[in-house]
Amino acid sequence: MERALPPRPVTATTAPNPPGRRRPRRAAVAVAGVLGLVAGGVAALAGTGSAAADTTTGLGSNWYASAPYLMPEDNSPPDAAAVMDATGQKAFQLAFILAQGNSCSPSWGGTSSIDTDTTMPGVIQTIRGKGGDVSVSVGGYGGTKLGQVCGTPEATAAGYQKVITKYQLKAVDFDLEEPEYENTAAIHNEIGAARILQQNNPGLYVSITTAGTNAGTGWFGTQMLNEAKSQGFTPNNFSIMPFDGGFNGAAAQTDALVKFNQILQTTFGWSEATAYAHEGVSMMNGRTDAAEYFRQADFQSVLDFATAHNLARYTYWSVNRDRQCPGPVDPGLSGSCSSVAQNDWDFTKYTVKFAGATPPTTPPTTPPTTPPTTPPTTPPTSPGACTDPAWSASTTYTNGSKVSYGGHKYHAKWWTLNEVPSASGQWGVWGDDGPC
Repeated sequence: MERALPPRPVTATTAPNPPGRRRPRRAAVAVAGVLGLVAGGVAALAGTGSAAADTTTGLGSNWYASAPYLMPEDNSPPDAAAVMDATGQKAFQLAFILAQGNSCSPSWGGTSSIDTDTTMPGVIQTIRGKGGDVSVSVGGYGGTKLGQVCGTPEATAAGYQKVITKYQLKAVDFDLEEPEYENTAAIHNEIGAARILQQNNPGLYVSITTAGTNAGTGWFGTQMLNEAKSQGFTPNNFSIMPFDGGFNGAAAQTDALVKFNQILQTTFGWSEATAYAHEGVSMMNGRTDAAEYFRQADFQSVLDFATAHNLARYTYWSVNRDRQCPGPVDPGLSGSCSSVAQNDWDFTKYTVKFAGATPPTTPPTTPPTTPPTTPPTTPPTSPGACTDPAWSASTTYTNGSKVSYGGHKYHAKWWTLNEVPSASGQWGVWGDDGPC
């Protein structure tokens, strides 16, 4: 989500704010755009300032670490309950908490005080009512962050504690980006606040999310890590966002994760394995602000890398975008659809897999009610006329792959494995190119 930045201040007003980037609700009234990421959490909330009674569902850290971003007040928000039913996802990262104007008071999107907002409590109640839970994202791209206006780490922490207490949170993410990203005092306040919250809320899962570059992270990201080291603060994970920076597919993303791992080793003196155990990735599905494209195959490749290296977190922006755009598949960058060919909630199913669960299988739209009168005695494939290779259930196909099946020619629209071409349908992975 963030681009590589030179070692000099860059103001928020110089940065573009296209519609796909993570931004707070109605942020235009306060500042040009915001987009953010969150992290997960685990364990019971307790300690100074915590709610008197914790009625939230206790989930394992695997669910908080895999929770995708959801913006319930903007970008055509989907029904969280429907997404949970369709994918098996149990946790979401709600975005975004910013300062109320220029005050040291938390609000949704910089406009709706947490004391008066009526949307978020209903969304949270729905998710928890289905056995799930939420994390909250503080910060994002643009906007005014508490660390910029609260003056001290203690005052900044007090502001965020109000959010933790009100929503009985077990997880919070600090999405450190522009403009506080280049502000030494603001980063000192944000990191200090994260450290204080971690101390005062035993078991609180704290994640730090920052820019991803082809070098792992940029100069400001490295300075942020140094600030954390100087304060003796270690969150559950440091996550980078490897997109919007000249990334070309999953190979470039995993290369950035390897390089970020080396930066973590150098900064904290960790071994490679320890660094990976404190490292996370936060992606963007479909078309990015920089017109990069990350499809299902890319998410699978990064998931394979994350699993193999025991990464601490795997998430993406955003569930609002996890559906195919109406009309043209790619009408341009959108905050409410992915601009790539997909089924609803394809990308959320990858976060479910990272949590260690298996997404439910979608039943056919119209299952047969009676068995066929005459069972087929020969396989459906018609050999001879078809020149494309026969479809195989054990072969992985990617965008553009061509096969033959049942006397027809098909092409793959995206990554697929063991999906029968003839059962794909108009919106499925396989495009029917007609008889051989």
